[in-house]
Parts: sequence; structure tokens; C-alpha cells
Amino acid sequence: MKKASVLTLRFLVFLALGAVSLWGQNQNTAQIQGTILDASGAAVPGTDVKATNTDTGIVRTATSDASGDYVLAKLPVGPYRIEASKQGFSTFIQTGIVLQISTSPTVDITLKVGGVSEQVQVEANAALVETQATGVGTVMENQRILELPLNGRVATDLITYTGAVIPQGVAGNGGFPGTQQFVIAGGQAYGVQFYLDGSVFNNPWDLANLPLPFPDALQEFKVETSTLTAANGIHAGGTVTGVTKSGTNAFHGDAFDFFRNGDLNARNFFAPTRDTLKRNQFGGTIGGPVKKDKLFFFFGWQNTLTRQDPAANAAATFVPTAAMITGNFSACPSDLSASILATLQGGVAGQIQNFQIPQSLLDPATHNLATMLPKPTTGLGCGNTSYGIVTDADEDQYVARGDYQTSTKNSLFGRYLRDHYYRPPAENFTPGNLLTSTAGGLDDADQCLGVRRYLFVQPDAGESVPRYRGPDRHSSL
Repeated sequence: MKKASVLTLRFLVFLALGAVSLWGQNQNTAQIQGTILDASGAAVPGTDVKATNTDTGIVRTATSDASGDYVLAKLPVGPYRIEASKQGFSTFIQTGIVLQISTSPTVDITLKVGGVSEQVQVEANAALVETQATGVGTVMENQRILELPLNGRVATDLITYTGAVIPQGVAGNGGFPGTQQFVIAGGQAYGVQFYLDGSVFNNPWDLANLPLPFPDALQEFKVETSTLTAANGIHAGGTVTGVTKSGTNAFHGDAFDFFRNGDLNARNFFAPTRDTLKRNQFGGTIGGPVKKDKLFFFFGWQNTLTRQDPAANAAATFVPTAAMITGNFSACPSDLSASILATLQGGVAGQIQNFQIPQSLLDPATHNLATMLPKPTTGLGCGNTSYGIVTDADEDQYVARGDYQTSTKNSLFGRYLRDHYYRPPAENFTPGNLLTSTAGGLDDADQCLGVRRYLFVQPDAGESVPRYRGPDRHSSL
């Protein structure tokens, strides 16, 4: 017990102090930089700059250098207000700044001579200009994630809306259900790098993504297609960067239920009846403050129930008739063609008369397996039948996140995501049909834990960007 306590204490100290240095812009945050000048165009060093997230009250501060440059890095996405103040100048305030994931807009500030108590307010309605990153990309914000057509509520399907993207399916059969690969801007299907909350989020099996949060829990994601920075150099293709929702100073939440029933669908032109699909997706989210301006939480859950028995609309196949199982092919002589007879050796072919095979020549094991095949469908010819694979799948996804702003120079973040998909084997529902045994069951679970600490350090003399130190921990099971 004493040893375990010591190990636990060491782990907590490790998270608190941070042993890994992180430099530059992170994948799940944004950055604001700019230059502060006076009315004559001269640099104004030593200006205090403060960025405040208007949803959470989280504050980040910086001071302009000798050239008047300032950098506010590691900012969570969301709406911001910037204030710049220095003795002898009016306080500058700019509102309406909305930061999106992996962006670095430039906000230049011009100070006017006056008292600090005087304010010059600017409302930013125009789009902010990105001057730091060379990548070409598109941000899919939460409103579009929720409102665009999305069959199955799989957020990665919206990647194709960003342009220069072709879906490729999943390599092999080991990928997590509902995930797929994409070709972005002519790159390789396995060359797309996925991030979630700043951590790599690729499935090692097929290099597709691990399950992203469901739409109500996903704040936004960005698809970058070309001319990527060194920070995106893990894979040669495009980059998809997502971030989960977080709590704010106000309580927010929702409940939802999406129902899809085959009875409400139109019949496929080539199908004799409507499909039997019944899919129900329900759940909800809630987020808010634990301590205003300091500590926030977010939790989301979605359950997906899928039921389908497409027997009436299944494709046709051939099985032995009752007569064929006993060796009698006389009703369908073409099923015992000359080429098949020619393959029989040792005088066996001579024992076959009128397309009837003596039972002594039939393999008992094969005979027993044939009795487990479905019966032919009347009117579909010699041994012609149809069958469907019964689907009875359940999927649960949980997303939990916490954010803690300990000071203007230090913040902590943690996120846990679990996605469990369970589908029993199809033969559980049709035990008398050997053909359905080819559709095995699935019991897949993906869970990941991300912990991150940001420590802001003012730039040293001669440096133009601030430094951040802190651990970056992410694990997937």
C-alpha cells in the first residue's frame, strides 16, 4: 500500500510539474499575434495585452516586445475580446474575435494618446486574416456539423464537404465500425493524419481515424489539404484536426432522438418490398461551470440501436435441393455438367447414371452440412434461394471533458472518450442457415484518455514567441 501511494504521488507530481517541453502552435488550440503601434506608426513596447474568452472568462496575457510584437498562444477555440493598455494611451478593446481550431490570425493594434481610463472599442465583423500558417484548409464548425445532412451521425462523413476529398472505405476488416479512409488532394488513403484535442487519433490497423465524438459533442474540425507546416509532418497526406466541446460559464445541454424506420422509406426500385431497417440514436449532452472562470466540465452520451432483417431484399444464390442432397440431379442436369463429370476419376463417372450419384459416393460430412443450408425458394429455379444477414447492433459512446484554468499562465485539460460497438453473430438469429455463419459478430471497444498541461512563459530577450511547457499524454486501448 505504501509503495502504491508513492507511485500515485509521483504520477500526480509529474502531471503538475510537466516533464516534456512543447514548442509552437498546438493542434487543438489557436493563436493570436500582432503588432502594437501608435498613431504615427511607431512601435509601442511594454504594452499589456489581455485576451478573454467571453464564454468561459479564461484570460491569457502577454506584453509587447521592443518591436511592438505580441503573441497569445495556446488559446482554446471560441469567442474572444482583446484589450491593450499602456500608460499615456487610451485602452484598446476589440470584440467579436472568433478563434477556430489550428488558426493563427493576426490582430494589429493602434493605440491613441489619451488616458488609460479612456477606451477605444472595435467590433470585428470581418474574417480574421491568417498570416502564420501556409496550409490550405477548411473548418467545419459545430453549427454545420449539426445541421448538414449526416446519415448515421458519423461526423467524418462531412470531410467530403470540404473539397478535394474522396472516400475510400476501410482497409481490410479490422477497422472500427463507422470509420473509413479518405484520399485528400490526391494523397494516399493511408496518408491522412487525424488529431483529436491535440493528440494523434489514427487507428494503427488501417490508419483511418478512431471514432470521433458524435456531432453534439464535437466542437469543430479542420481539414487541411496541402502546403502543411512541419507540425503536420507525420503523414504525407492531409490532416484532420478535431476538438471536443467544453463547458462554459453558463449551463448548456441538449437531448436528442433520431429515428429511422424502413416503413418510412421509399422502396428500392429493384426490391420487392421496403427495407426493414430500424435505427434509433438517442442521448444528450450537458456542460457548465464547476467554478466560474476557473473550472468547467462537459459530458455527452449517445446510444445507437440498429435492427435489420433484409431477407426479402437479399441477393439470390444457389443451394442444393432436397433431391440433390440425396444425389439426384436429374431435375437440373446442367448443375452436373460434363466438365464436372470429367473431373471424377477412378471409374466413378461410370457409376453416375441419369445424373444421379449413388449415396455411397457422397461424403457424410458434406451431406450433413448441406442439410443446414436454407431451402430453395419456390419459383426461382433449380436450387435458387435468397437470404439476408440479420443485423442487431448496439453502439454506446461516452465523452467526458474537464478544463481548469489555475492562473493566466497555467491551465490543465483532460478528456476521456469510450466507444463500444457490439453486434452478435448473424447465425444467432438464423441458426438453421449455414450461410449466415460467414457474417461473424463484433465486440469492439475504443477508449482513450488525454491529459495536457499548458504553462505559459514570457519570451526571453530576442525571442518573438512565448514558450509553453507541459506534459502531453494520450493513450488508446
